[in-house]
Amino acid sequence: MFPEPKEGKTRRVGFLLLPGFSMNSFTFAMEPLRVANKVAREELYDCPVFSLDGKNVEASNGLRLEVQGDLTSASEPENIILCGGHNISGFDASDFLPWLRAVGRQGKMIGALYTASYYLAKAGLIDKTNCAVHWEYLSAFKETFPDIETSNELFEVSAKGFTCVGGTAGLDMMLNFISDLHGFELARMVADQFVHERIRDRREFQYFGLSARYSIQDQRLLRVIQIMEDHLEEPLSLEELSKIAGSSRRQLERMFSKQFNKSPARYYSELRLYRSRQLIMQTKMRIIEVALACGYNSSAHFSRCYRNFFGCTPLSERKLPSQSQKL
Repeated sequence: MFPEPKEGKTRRVGFLLLPGFSMNSFTFAMEPLRVANKVAREELYDCPVFSLDGKNVEASNGLRLEVQGDLTSASEPENIILCGGHNISGFDASDFLPWLRAVGRQGKMIGALYTASYYLAKAGLIDKTNCAVHWEYLSAFKETFPDIETSNELFEVSAKGFTCVGGTAGLDMMLNFISDLHGFELARMVADQFVHERIRDRREFQYFGLSARYSIQDQRLLRVIQIMEDHLEEPLSLEELSKIAGSSRRQLERMFSKQFNKSPARYYSELRLYRSRQLIMQTKMRIIEVALACGYNSSAHFSRCYRNFFGCTPLSERKLPSQSQKL
C-alpha cells in the first residue's frame, strides 16, 4: 500500500479530516502508526493532520481537533488519507474535488476512510475497481455510482490507493500494512498494545451473514429474506416468495410470525422503507427516484407509507439534521 521511502527516511502519511469526520475511523487508522513508532523506538511514520481550510475541524461527536495546515499543506505527504463522516456531501466540495484530482495526477497514494470513498469516486479516482463501502451507505453509493463495483470486505487496496469501511476495520488495515512493510512481528506487537487479539484480513466481511444477524437456522426463511433484500426495487409477490421457500403461503406467514412477530408482507415493506430512508438521508436523489428504487410506483403512495411508518414525510426528513451524526 504505502510505497517504500528512501532508506532511513520517515514515511509521511497525511490525514485530511473532512467536516464532520468520524473520530473512531480516524483514530483507529492513525493510532497504529503512532504505536508502531513507540514499539519500534524509531520514527517510522510521521502523521500530520490537515483540514480543508487549515482551521480546527469538528468531528461527528462534537470534539474539535487542531490541524497543521490546509489543502496546500495536505498536498505535501506522499501518502494521503481522507477521513469522512456521517453526512455525505454535507459541505461545499467545489475546491476540494479539483484539488483531489490534481493530487491524483501526481501519482500519490490516496486512501479513503468510511464515507470518504464518495469523494474519490466523485473525483474519478476509483475507476470501476472494487470499492469498500460501509454497509449503511452501500445502497446510496450504488445508486450514485452504478458503474463502480462495491465490496463488502473490510478494505480494498489497488495501485492507486485504498478504500476502507472505517471503524475498527481501519485498525486491521493499518496492521496489515505495518506487517507488509516492517514484518508481522512488529504488527503483532502493535496489535498487543490495542489488546487486539487477531489481525483480520481484508477479505473478511464487514458484517455478519443473515443467519448470525437474526439467529435463524431455517434455511427456507434465510433464503426468502435474502431474496427480499435482493429485490427491493421490484418486489416479489408472496406467492413467488413461497415458491422460492418451497412452502405454502400459509407456512411462510407462520415462519415470519414465529421469528419476527409480523407478516412477511410487513417485513418486506419495512425493508423497503428502511432502504428508502438511507437514500433520502445519504443521497440527493429526487423523491420519485427514491420511490421507484424501493418498489413504489408513485411518490404520493411512497410518501404516505413513509409518513405512516417514520412519522414524517420524506421531504421533511431530508430537511432535518441527521440523528446519526452525533453517534
